[in-house]
Amino acid sequence: MAPAARPISRPLFALLSLMSMLVACGQAPVASTPPAATSAPTTAPATAVMSPSAPAMAQTETSPATAGVTVTAATAQASVSAATTPAASTASPAENFDLNNWASVLAAAKGKTVNWYMYGGADSINRFVDAFYGKALKDHYGVTLNRVPVADTVDAVNQVLSEKQAGKDLGAVDVIWINGENFASLKQANMLYDGWNRQLPNSKLVNYDNKALNLDFGIPIGGMESPWSSAELQFIYDEARTKASDLPRSYAALKEYACDHKGRVTYIAPGPGAFQGTRFVKQALYELSGGPEQWSGTFNQALWDQWSPKLWQFLNDLKPCLWRQGATYAKDENELHSLFANNEIDFSSTQAIAGAGPLIKDGKVPPTARAFVFDKNMIGDFNYLGIPSNAPNKAAALVLANLILEPDLQAAQILPNNGFGLGYGIDVTKVTDANQTKALQDAASKLGPSATDANQLAKVLVSDMPQQYQNLVEQEWQKKVLQAK
Repeated sequence: MAPAARPISRPLFALLSLMSMLVACGQAPVASTPPAATSAPTTAPATAVMSPSAPAMAQTETSPATAGVTVTAATAQASVSAATTPAASTASPAENFDLNNWASVLAAAKGKTVNWYMYGGADSINRFVDAFYGKALKDHYGVTLNRVPVADTVDAVNQVLSEKQAGKDLGAVDVIWINGENFASLKQANMLYDGWNRQLPNSKLVNYDNKALNLDFGIPIGGMESPWSSAELQFIYDEARTKASDLPRSYAALKEYACDHKGRVTYIAPGPGAFQGTRFVKQALYELSGGPEQWSGTFNQALWDQWSPKLWQFLNDLKPCLWRQGATYAKDENELHSLFANNEIDFSSTQAIAGAGPLIKDGKVPPTARAFVFDKNMIGDFNYLGIPSNAPNKAAALVLANLILEPDLQAAQILPNNGFGLGYGIDVTKVTDANQTKALQDAASKLGPSATDANQLAKVLVSDMPQQYQNLVEQEWQKKVLQAK
């Protein structure tokens, strides 16, 4: 029997509880982007190193999940395949396992290779996956991880759809880092393995009642996705020049602040590759229309027609008070950070669980930068694993999905120094093991004062809306706001 876990202090407990509920990094994988914050999916998370051609760096980390073994990205390569070529599109004898019998899943997975198709443009995330998952899979389960990098998540989706069209019973893809539009596409095509996520032993640590989790951009995940990480949009201010008591806590208050401090506020132009800008505008739509509830589920043209004119009116009324009077906008988060760091504007934004911390470390914002949120309607989302229905190695994919939910590895992923820096996929309040609780506590304590207040994040977290609304936001904003006279 494990010894009793030592109590977690209230601030840390709140932070852990919050991060288990979150959003974001990344971005949602759409036809021209990776999964994200973000948010996992249109561009890589803000904390990732976006340099696919950069040389690999040996990064030593100790993962409790690997029984005290010190793992490096270099040594992990012994357990991870070349990560450039998918395995053959056939499975050697047919798989035979029972989802209700985890021992049978482990037996079927042993000796297999799991082909994980994932956005490959973030070197730091690639190293994290290889070092923290590749070695553990091999050492503990006899499974080889073959990370197959793709330029866009839609490439993996198209691979699966083309196999369906060709009538292939067994494809090449075992698991995909996925969410948003790409999830919706495979779900609609009936090409996702169903009914497995709640059968994982570690699914007991997942809060499937959380709407930010069980709705993937407004679409129910059912039994087809298991969470990996999360993110939530936050704003950044500099406490050296702005008092916390002066911060706007709603879009109405932001408009008032902007017009009282003309030229000191702007936002990222919504569009492909500018996920935070799109999310900024969607949050304004939530506030103007009374909340997120009516925007989930299937697309509603009448609802959009009712509220979008009020959204464009609000943003056009805001324009004269913005930086450069709204004639131009930041093209991405890096430009927004630069304007903020150069003291041209008062606020930037992030989706990192560590708040402003990673940006401070990278020298992109001042050391006195801090994160904050509005009082309502801050959008968060999750990154997931999805298994195609024609995956040749489903058992190995299930073992990977379960491993990712291990509390020790979830603790490792929130720390930017490990190369990932996104929030939890699990609900840490469900963790009872003393050592695992300590690992989660220690990780949370390392985020520091630049991280967002945990209680506030949890209080204001809401789920995103379906992809059709996102497309309309991005397309119509260009015509009705940017080009409006």
